[in-house]
Amino acid sequence: MSQVTIYLDDKTEQAARKAAKDSGLSLSRWIVSLIKRKEKTEWPEGFQNIAGSIEDFPDPEDLRRQTIDDIPREKL
Repeated sequence: MSQVTIYLDDKTEQAARKAAKDSGLSLSRWIVSLIKRKEKTEWPEGFQNIAGSIEDFPDPEDLRRQTIDDIPREKL
């Protein structure tokens, strides 16, 4: 297992230590959990279940039929 040195300002270090303690992890394990969460490439569990769950959301065909004038652009 390798070691990595990071530099944190005092406020960030305090926040990280508190978050680690609140989650019941050592600072090292807490940081590892953040990295692992960020490296995931799949959608969160249940994400696909929300598709179609908004009852009054317009149908894609309805959206395509709407014509809305674009707002005027600013002149540079």
